[in-house]
Amino acid sequence: MSDYTTEGSLELEVADFGPLVQANIELRPLTVFVGPSNTGKSWMATLIYALHQHFDRVSRLYRDGLYGLDWSAQHVNTLLTWAKRGPGTKNQEYDLFDSNQKSFVIPEQFVEMARSMLNKHGAPLGEEMRRSFGVDSSGKLIRKGSRNGAHVTIKPRSASNISPFEHRLAVTSQTIELKVMVPEDIKISSDSYFQLKDELTRILRLTHDRDNDKDREIDFLCRRFLSSITVKTIPDLFGQLRVPAYYVPADRTGVMRAHSVVVSALIENATVTGLRPVARTPMLSGVLADFLAQLFEFEQSEFIITKFSPECAARIEDMILGGAIHIDRSETTDYPGFSYQPQGWKNRLPLMQSSSMVSELAPVVLYLRHRIKTGDVLIVEEPESGLHPGMQVEFIRQLAALVKSGVRVLITTHSEWVLEELANIVRRSRLPSGERDKLEHGDCALCPDQVGAWLFKKKNRPKGSVVEEVKLDDETGLYSTDYDEISESLYNENVNIFNRIQDIEHG
Repeated sequence: MSDYTTEGSLELEVADFGPLVQANIELRPLTVFVGPSNTGKSWMATLIYALHQHFDRVSRLYRDGLYGLDWSAQHVNTLLTWAKRGPGTKNQEYDLFDSNQKSFVIPEQFVEMARSMLNKHGAPLGEEMRRSFGVDSSGKLIRKGSRNGAHVTIKPRSASNISPFEHRLAVTSQTIELKVMVPEDIKISSDSYFQLKDELTRILRLTHDRDNDKDREIDFLCRRFLSSITVKTIPDLFGQLRVPAYYVPADRTGVMRAHSVVVSALIENATVTGLRPVARTPMLSGVLADFLAQLFEFEQSEFIITKFSPECAARIEDMILGGAIHIDRSETTDYPGFSYQPQGWKNRLPLMQSSSMVSELAPVVLYLRHRIKTGDVLIVEEPESGLHPGMQVEFIRQLAALVKSGVRVLITTHSEWVLEELANIVRRSRLPSGERDKLEHGDCALCPDQVGAWLFKKKNRPKGSVVEEVKLDDETGLYSTDYDEISESLYNENVNIFNRIQDIEHG
């Protein structure tokens, strides 16, 4: 099985998508989007979420054997010919029974079938993208003024043991088309090689004494072998996108506090079905709809088995919230309510009576306790919302610890405190371990290739936003953004006001 968190990062190229004119982003274990409001940070985050939603679902269907290829007699014969020749590269043959062999290239005809099958996923991917953004047509995903539609390209940033791939999305006013660039030589990884080798060995042995009684068994084994290749290879062609992603939206305080009202409205509407006229309600984005649905599902039995280590959630409760988040399920409806119990208190406070900091971080705690597992992706909009600068810094440290434990994290932020601590997290990694141990937070360190910061900037011609990577400045030790310019402008204005007051007073 592949390591989702250490394999090469993905590169996401976007053109004329939503408010974005052009963007080229590398998705690293900790990815940070910064920049002014209305420049596309949430738009890009939602796109990443939609891609994870689709490819994770498709990967699970392939792995469970629910997506299969229609293998014909010709495919079976091609497989037998390939197996007898020896499954080497196009220009090289080797002995299948050589114990030193740890990989082989799959049949060329399978590559064509896989390419054809994957290209058919454009329609369901389009549905997921429209659902996640809460729009009713793909045309609303295209930047205004664009004549050629929108384009999205996904590809590996660096080489890995997984075969390279590339996915290209073309968004028009009517459809979203997907074109998958599958490599000519798809290699079976060493993890899967020996299992498939045993299956292929059995097929070859049966073909040596082939008779009518064995034809049916050989046919069955060949089809099963080809299906096994599908299970072993296709999910890897989705890269990091084949894992679940969870999105914590920016308006989570309002949602958490209004959660009981939402539940009451759902129950009320359910009891009067057919008694009132149908009213057209605004379309809810898939991001917010999923967030609401997952709030209902927390702590249900089917999700307990997948929960992440509670240590990450407990640290946030202890070091930031100063209390514990609880789920209180109604005995009559089984719908959840949420409460906060400060440290040392016997009673719990309804979340609506707690501070905005508690409401902001409560869903993060719940996701870590009941949903997130190693390899998953957590997307948090504006982690600084409702938090004192000191707590912002501590929360970023906890997210860095989460990344070190194997969870990939993406955040959008407007906070200079977040960026300054992020710079410290990276700079600590440059110290020898012995020197880091002398620091108060020396264990909170990530290497530069684990962290990526991307600045979203407005552009006038064409109108929209562009994205560029923010590098860590070696001289200042900080990420260079426009925050310094704003700070300098405020300082200069303060000095100007002070001087004028002095002039008046000393008139």
